[in-house]
Amino acid sequence: MSASPIKSSLAARRRAATLSREAIYGIVLSPVITEKATTLTERGQVVFRVAITATKPQIKVAVETLFGVQVRSVNTLITKGKNKRFRGRPGRRSDVKKAYVELAEGQTIDLTASIA
Repeated sequence: MSASPIKSSLAARRRAATLSREAIYGIVLSPVITEKATTLTERGQVVFRVAITATKPQIKVAVETLFGVQVRSVNTLITKGKNKRFRGRPGRRSDVKKAYVELAEGQTIDLTASIA
C-alpha cells in the first residue's frame, strides 16, 4: 500500500525545510535574465535556473531562505538539450530546469544586490 498524496507531500515539505546552506546553493543555480523574465518581475514573478533534481518544495524553501521573501507558488519546466555541432563534431547541450517563482503580494527580489 502506498501513502496518500497528502501525507507524502507533507513529508516532502518537512524534508525541504531542513536544507543546509550548501544544499540551498546547489538548488538555485542562477537567475534567468531575459526579456521575458524581466517583464515577469512586474507581475511579481522571478525566474531561476535550478538543479534538475530539485523539487518544488525545495525550491520554495531555498528562495525564501536566500532572499528573505515569501513565495506564493513555484512552477517548473525542463528544457531538453539540443543536438548541436561544435567544431565539426556532434555534441549535445545539457537539459536545463527553470523555476518560475511567484512572490507574495508586495514582495520583490533585487537581483543586482548581493545575496543575504
